[in-house]
Amino acid sequence: MRSRITLPLVLVTITYAALTADAQIRVNPTGVNVNTQGATTAFLTFGGLHGQLAVEAFWCGALISAAPARGLRCDPSTIFGQLPIRYDQSRISAGTTLTDIMSIPASVSRRAYQDAERGNKSSFFYVRRFVSTTGGADEYVAVTCRLAGGGARVPFALTDVALSFDAQTPVLFVEPEANVPPLKADIAYNGTGRLRGRWEVVLPGDERPAPEDLLTEATLPPEQRGTQRRYTELQRFDVFLPPTGRIAIPGPDVSRVPTTVEGTYLILLRIEVTDDKEADSDLSAVGAGKGVVHSGAVAGFPMPALRYVVGAGSSDFPSPQLEQGLTLLLPRDNATVGRDSAVTVSWLEERRAALYRVEFETDDGVPVFNAVAPGGAVTYQTPSFLFERASGKPLRWRVIALDFGGVEMRRSRWRRLNPVGVQGN
Repeated sequence: MRSRITLPLVLVTITYAALTADAQIRVNPTGVNVNTQGATTAFLTFGGLHGQLAVEAFWCGALISAAPARGLRCDPSTIFGQLPIRYDQSRISAGTTLTDIMSIPASVSRRAYQDAERGNKSSFFYVRRFVSTTGGADEYVAVTCRLAGGGARVPFALTDVALSFDAQTPVLFVEPEANVPPLKADIAYNGTGRLRGRWEVVLPGDERPAPEDLLTEATLPPEQRGTQRRYTELQRFDVFLPPTGRIAIPGPDVSRVPTTVEGTYLILLRIEVTDDKEADSDLSAVGAGKGVVHSGAVAGFPMPALRYVVGAGSSDFPSPQLEQGLTLLLPRDNATVGRDSAVTVSWLEERRAALYRVEFETDDGVPVFNAVAPGGAVTYQTPSFLFERASGKPLRWRVIALDFGGVEMRRSRWRRLNPVGVQGN
């Protein structure tokens, strides 16, 4: 149980100022509202860096002096979680400024909520540690996270995006000159605001987009916005998102989607930055110049791409029933893994496979997550929210090898995955 000390308000204020007076790095915004029951993403600007690098970041319920380092650090007994490396989108901007995307997992918000239910404060902290490259002291900078709903007072941010065709197939094959089925983007978000963007298509022979190209524009530092690689534009959109948390955005007119040349195409969802008061960063507050950086529609992950293939697919391979099953490697059956950790699954390569479909579902057969890996791949790393989607239940997984026509060639047996704290049968 956390101990409590009641001090006069004036004394607490003086103590906090004394602890932070030596800190040189400043952040804006200094506090944000966050979704109590879901993920939250916010754009942060750190100013005043002088030969310092951002390293780990933690969420916690209380702060203590970081002496002999500068600032306030997390009380180790109140840590709720650590920013996963795969979600670290921090970037140096203009030499002495760093932009950071604070992606709070739903698991951290739930722990903070449970902590508040026990009578502790209903706010918690995001703390970034900076290390000096010139031998100076480490520095800790904290942002206050206030528990709220996912509505209008939370930064406007995308927390999950899924693209799909109106077709029950892992990979869509289309005859030349035929129309693709209708498509859509299912989006989960916090806050409210205008969602502006465009649909683009990567044609056969085009250079494939890098992960940086697939980030939303608001995720990038101001000077990098507008520099992402662009492709053939299909259609623009501009819609208002009410504070309801989910929406389905229809895709472009299918008559505009090209199918003339045989090959593999990618349809991209490109999200542009919009104004959002809750997500603004004041540059003057951190000594990084004048003006405000708008960051509406920020996201802590690249937007997915939707693949389709023009050209008749065919298979001369034996029926899947006549094939020997695909061999899985790791994790072993009934393996125990972290609830909030990414899991890497692996298998033996099927040399004739064009694609692999990796399937995850609960023990009672309820689908949780599917992914497609390219031919030649022998591993796949799951997103960290896998067990969250399954409400913490054990999962089972398998891999299916597909030919160029999308027909199953070989499939593995199911293997079980148990979250920490759940024993296998």
